Amino acid sequence: MRSHAPTAPSLPSTGSPAQPALNRSDWATLQRLFPYLWDYKWRVLAALGFMVGAKVANVGVPLLLKNLVDTMNVKPGGMPAMLIVPVALLVGYGLLRLSTSLFTELRELVFAKATEGAARRISLEVFRHLHALSLRFHLERQTGGMTRDIERGTRGVHSLISYSLYSIIPTLIEVALVLTLLAVKFDIWFAGITLIALVLYITFTVAVTEWRTQFRKKMNELDSTAHSRAIDSLLNYETVKYFNNEDFEARRYDENLASYRRAAVKSQTTLSLLNTGQQLIIATGLVAMLWRATQGVVDGRMTLGDLVMVNAFMIQLYIPLGFLGVLYREIKQSLTDLAKMFDLMEKEREVADQPGAPALNISASPEVRFENVSFAYEPSRPILHNISFEIPPGKTVAVVGSSGAGKSTLARLLFRFYDVQQGRITVAGQDIKAVTQASVRQAIGIVPQDTVLFNDTVEYNIAYGKPGASRAEVEEAARAARIHDFISSTPAGYGTMVGERGLKLSGGEKQRVAIARTLLKNPPIMIFDEATSALDSANERAIQAELRSIAENKTTLVVAHRLSTVVDAHEILVMEAGRIIERGAHAELLALGQRYAAMWALQQSSE
Repeated sequence: MRSHAPTAPSLPSTGSPAQPALNRSDWATLQRLFPYLWDYKWRVLAALGFMVGAKVANVGVPLLLKNLVDTMNVKPGGMPAMLIVPVALLVGYGLLRLSTSLFTELRELVFAKATEGAARRISLEVFRHLHALSLRFHLERQTGGMTRDIERGTRGVHSLISYSLYSIIPTLIEVALVLTLLAVKFDIWFAGITLIALVLYITFTVAVTEWRTQFRKKMNELDSTAHSRAIDSLLNYETVKYFNNEDFEARRYDENLASYRRAAVKSQTTLSLLNTGQQLIIATGLVAMLWRATQGVVDGRMTLGDLVMVNAFMIQLYIPLGFLGVLYREIKQSLTDLAKMFDLMEKEREVADQPGAPALNISASPEVRFENVSFAYEPSRPILHNISFEIPPGKTVAVVGSSGAGKSTLARLLFRFYDVQQGRITVAGQDIKAVTQASVRQAIGIVPQDTVLFNDTVEYNIAYGKPGASRAEVEEAARAARIHDFISSTPAGYGTMVGERGLKLSGGEKQRVAIARTLLKNPPIMIFDEATSALDSANERAIQAELRSIAENKTTLVVAHRLSTVVDAHEILVMEAGRIIERGAHAELLALGQRYAAMWALQQSSE
């Protein structure tokens, strides 16, 4: 019978996290952020109340200053000024100044919990979502760029709230109050000149800042690229050293830094243009207002106090407006950074639980079945073709074959790192696609071929198989994995740090830590994916005996290159190009005299 690969459905694409954010509008980003803040609605409302109080007090300062100046404007020969100035005005002036600062600090104090709470919740959701994404996403990601995007996005929450709630909105409130006062107390021209200057200022600032945004985005992209390359180079430190490529890596990094410098210089040049234009508009508006006020004093329509008040109003308005370009740019940048982080949060999960999916129900060593399973990582490159086999409860099935035959893919599919495109995989008679991923993975323990450890202690890495395990349990697992004596011989013992990705340990030591970690988990289903490939012959034989003892009452899948490690398996599957070409016990396969027998003869002669 001729078997053929089915046409695999298209798989969802996952772009690199370091790429620019999708075309999400600023308003859409704000809408996405709002629910996180509204969880603290009473704090939000209280902060807004304090903010209005601060601005009312701030606007009251020039009014009191006017009355002080007019009161002190005595005729020659009159009473000394200090005796004429009402004490109430001085006290009121001081209280208004104090109230402005007090309301501002109360606003920040009340709203700090909302800001930090929103940032914490968003960061946690991103972290959880990244762990929930498929293995495909994590194989394609650029770690440095992605972490920089998350870092900027979290910082963007603080920046956006700080600049909008603490700067933009208060300034708008103050502008409205000042324009109303100027229109009511004086002629309409005062409010008109102020409004025209403000409109010109804001229009110019927004237009130039929008134009400048492209340079800022380019800077961020180049920054992420440089960071990604630097992290990638440092993670592959040994490879760089092996090939003596330090200068090559430095040149690559410097090329990115040079591109970043050019973008930064262009950004700074346009910033200088923006600042110069802003100051020109501010100076023109201020001169026009003071000319109008001075003319009013000369004509007797206004007092010196009115002149001082108008000048104070303009200074109070234009000082925060002087930072409008910076504020607008930072708000736009914060929105861009937040949009990138929200895009990460909204990346579709390639492998997701069905709504209301139950947990896997198993009580003892379960049966595992692959039924006509076909799978492709990419539609154009099928990996598995109609694979069918079963692992009876408490039995061991081994899979052997050449590299690229699809052996490790079986373990990935059983773990539901990917979903099959045809056929199904069942555990205890339940399709693993119909139950929760967490319950499937809880039931399986794996010793992978490529062991990666956390940059923490040996004890932490072993206990990772069973969080909360006692020291006695950790040591028992270490003894079973034949690594307890080595750990005890080190100065720090179980407190020994293993380094980034476990690089302080040898390959064999890392693999034994991984074996201990899985033994501590003690699941009903075990997967050994070349579990002893990095061990010497003596340790391999000792640990193989231990693994056989542990797997005796467990449902076990063994992936191996060395056939000597699987001779005791209840069934051995020989794979080639994604198909099972032979199956049977060790003696049966040798008797067939085909592929397995040839592989055995080759390995025996090599040994």
